[in-house]
Amino acid sequence: MAGTVVIGAGMGAMAAAARLAVAGRRVTVYERTETHGGAVRRHERDGFGFDTGPGLLHLPAVWRDLFVKTGREPLEKCVETVQVEPAVRHVFADGTSVALPGGSRAGTVDALDAALGAGAGERWSDLLVRAREVWDATRRPLLEEPLTDAVDRAPLGRDPYPAPRRGLLRRRATTLTGVARAELRDPRLVALLESHALAHGLDPRRAPASAVVLAYLEQTFGTWYVRGGLRALADAVYERCRERGVEFRFGTAVSRVVVEDGRAVGVELADGTRVAADAVVCGTGDPRVCAGDAEAPGGPGRATGRLTVLLALRGRRPKGTAHRTVVHTAGPGGTTRTVTVLRPDDPTLVPDGEHESAVLSVVVPPHRAGARRPADRAEAMDWTAPEWAAVDWTAPGAAERCADAALAVADAAGLGLGGRLLWREVRTPVDTERETGAPGGAVPAPVLAGAGGAFLRAANRTPTAGLYRAGGWAHPGGGPAHAGMSGALVAGLIVEGDDWRGSR
Repeated sequence: MAGTVVIGAGMGAMAAAARLAVAGRRVTVYERTETHGGAVRRHERDGFGFDTGPGLLHLPAVWRDLFVKTGREPLEKCVETVQVEPAVRHVFADGTSVALPGGSRAGTVDALDAALGAGAGERWSDLLVRAREVWDATRRPLLEEPLTDAVDRAPLGRDPYPAPRRGLLRRRATTLTGVARAELRDPRLVALLESHALAHGLDPRRAPASAVVLAYLEQTFGTWYVRGGLRALADAVYERCRERGVEFRFGTAVSRVVVEDGRAVGVELADGTRVAADAVVCGTGDPRVCAGDAEAPGGPGRATGRLTVLLALRGRRPKGTAHRTVVHTAGPGGTTRTVTVLRPDDPTLVPDGEHESAVLSVVVPPHRAGARRPADRAEAMDWTAPEWAAVDWTAPGAAERCADAALAVADAAGLGLGGRLLWREVRTPVDTERETGAPGGAVPAPVLAGAGGAFLRAANRTPTAGLYRAGGWAHPGGGPAHAGMSGALVAGLIVEGDDWRGSR
């Protein structure tokens, strides 16, 4: 047998590679950059360490399952996972703040009542009861079953969110913002719900009502941190792949998939070399690589990117500091902007106990060379404006203005980071594009039901026989957990056959 070729060494691609190797496949991974992990990377300087991609983990069971299925050592023997408590602290535009516990609905109700007034917790809890119905309806088709060209997408295009009954009628909101405003009423609760969409790069004004499931997942299954940063998880998955015999070729770009008589028979490398394969797994966000089969990044309302600001701070981390703080600010037209601040209590990320590392992140437009650049600090963070399909993030001052705005928002919320700053580094969608290949540095979001299927991703099995997709730009979408699921789905299709519908 020619073996299986995996394009890219991102998290979903490596998850597929490890499972395929355990199933007896000879697997070779071709990665155009010099390292593994895709967007899950680490930046180090002067004894400080920072996650430059996602910094927190949801649904860690996905990765526990991978380690159980691919070897004797469980995940906990390879990395240390810690549940974040409190899960998050929110600071709203009016100055109100609330710390929400992880995995405790009663604790969340009490916290919201205390911070926002009696009844706030009950309204939030009632909404999450309906969100559970979305989870129950979509868990299997969206997370546990592969998406192929043969699957009827029509049922997935129908939004399963059950609108509350008002009198004799159900008044159905079609977007997450519509749900929030109709059912939560308090603008702070509205901002809280919308922030779950924004955290995944989704515009809550366009995301379907089913996006309430994102809030349900976080509150039900908790939020987790990997000691040493999420890069430590990427390192552990890479080592598991190597232990199972997966071969990695770094610094080796694939230019295209070779297709003969409607079947993928190998790949062509950038230097013109052809490599034969009996199956090809496309794990890249670059749609040009897979013969036009990979779905272009984006979706309704435009693709979004991330701007992150890495902060090296003097002084120890204050006692009682929340690991994650979400600061809400009012945007144009009633929209919400958020700045997320991650401040892990992790001694491996600082040179000593008298310093702290922090990461600010904001949703921004993707990159396009020559696009209109931000005019001022406030505009730099306004990714919702219709004329802003993209920004030239290489334009002089564009990145620094946005970083200044984000830091100002954090400090206005009382975080006091600017006065402790030793140095900072700013990363834009240009860096994401260079590291992942996704055009414009766009960041994929998880799949959602509803909106006529507009929030689905590319199928795991393509119309081309022998060509499969894994990773954030494939079903079931972006984020470490969803990428890991995509790897499991692709491995199942290749090992069990194209009619495989997932393990039960």
